[in-house]
Amino acid sequence: MTCVDTKTKTMKTYLKDFEIRWSDVDANRHLANSAYVNFMSHTRVAFFEDHNFSLSNLAKFQISPVIFYEHIYYFKEAFLGTPIRVSLDVKGLSEDGMFFEIEHNIYNHKGENLASCELMGAWINLKTRELTALPSEFLAEMDTFPKSSDFRTLTKEDTRKFGKKPVKLS
Repeated sequence: MTCVDTKTKTMKTYLKDFEIRWSDVDANRHLANSAYVNFMSHTRVAFFEDHNFSLSNLAKFQISPVIFYEHIYYFKEAFLGTPIRVSLDVKGLSEDGMFFEIEHNIYNHKGENLASCELMGAWINLKTRELTALPSEFLAEMDTFPKSSDFRTLTKEDTRKFGKKPVKLS
């Protein structure tokens, strides 16, 4: 759920609560890497649903989100049965809505930061399989997104900031 500060009427961090299940732990008996990714993905889908980016609305325009990268930093373990909270803040958006950058943080029930993730993605046209700007129906909704304190306007160059390029297997 997105929180609204009742005094300032500004958007605050989006938060989603989970409980760690048996299927979420690995051989070390702590939260598995894949579970972190799944909890963050679930949080993004819920966030987009809450902001009228539902699968049915996106399907009308034949668009869907794609992720370019996820950088995860682990700080502290989480264990079976432990409640966790996943946050979402938007760190960047392009003017046309094509690109987005999101930051997730995972917290335990004591509010301790267990992990942090930075990711970048875009919207893809499902017919042409090419990146696409958001239709105007979605652009206005982006103004309501909770933004990080270091929010910035993204450009295509931001998607290449790490200099990674595909390398063909010889």
